[in-house]
Amino acid sequence: MDKPTMFQPYQAAPDIEVVPSYFPVPGLGILPINAFVLRAAEPVLVDTGQVLLCDEFMKTLSDVIDLADLRWLWLTHADPDHIGSLHRLLDEAPRLRVITTFLAVGKMSLFRPLPMDRVYLLNPGQSLRVGDRTLTAIRPPTYDAPETTGFYDSGSCAFFSADCLGALMSDPVEYAAEIEPAHLRQGLVKWMTVDSPWLHMTDNARFTAALNHVRELKPKVVLSAHLPAAQGMAETLLDYLAAVPAAEPFVGPDQPALEAMLAGTAAK
Repeated sequence: MDKPTMFQPYQAAPDIEVVPSYFPVPGLGILPINAFVLRAAEPVLVDTGQVLLCDEFMKTLSDVIDLADLRWLWLTHADPDHIGSLHRLLDEAPRLRVITTFLAVGKMSLFRPLPMDRVYLLNPGQSLRVGDRTLTAIRPPTYDAPETTGFYDSGSCAFFSADCLGALMSDPVEYAAEIEPAHLRQGLVKWMTVDSPWLHMTDNARFTAALNHVRELKPKVVLSAHLPAAQGMAETLLDYLAAVPAAEPFVGPDQPALEAMLAGTAAK
């Protein structure tokens, strides 16, 4: 895979569909980039895909749900791989309101402000009723943007973890259980060292407390923006995550390595 690619949606739970894409990371593999449709009584979309795949994302999403039925967009944070179709959705889904934070609104206003009458601010620890279930905002144990909020869905018992618990992979799959455990652990640890390098400086007791907070939720399925749907794997994934502070820090390619990669690409 040498370019960002959309894949076919699939079910993560009876009331949750994954809208998946993948992004190639040279030298490291591929990274899933997921959005999710939560079929609550007031339907919720979680994130809006990659900027580079906006047209493909909108078409795929429209096949999953009538955009006129969408009531809420949970925006986990304001990175480009999460807000790729944000303003298209606001134009084409007239009932949609964006669940986000004050900081995220401020960051997005630097390039394209949100219409404030379409915004619903929710902080970690606060909850919102979406018809038949309650969504409780949670700051995930790891993140790469300070505005990040995941959430726990009381209806499906799913933990939507934003970037946390993602993993670099070699091949696309629909479910995390399809990945060989050693490869999943390696991919998760590597991604976390890339995405949350501050983990190497964190206080172990506080990090453990953050992991235990998720454990106490007993989620039936973990839905990361950067991992295939993971049913019944919360304990395993949290154990892998606990190993990250002691892992080797990620150091990206320097200029000679870049030149070597470019030369290799040109030779093909």
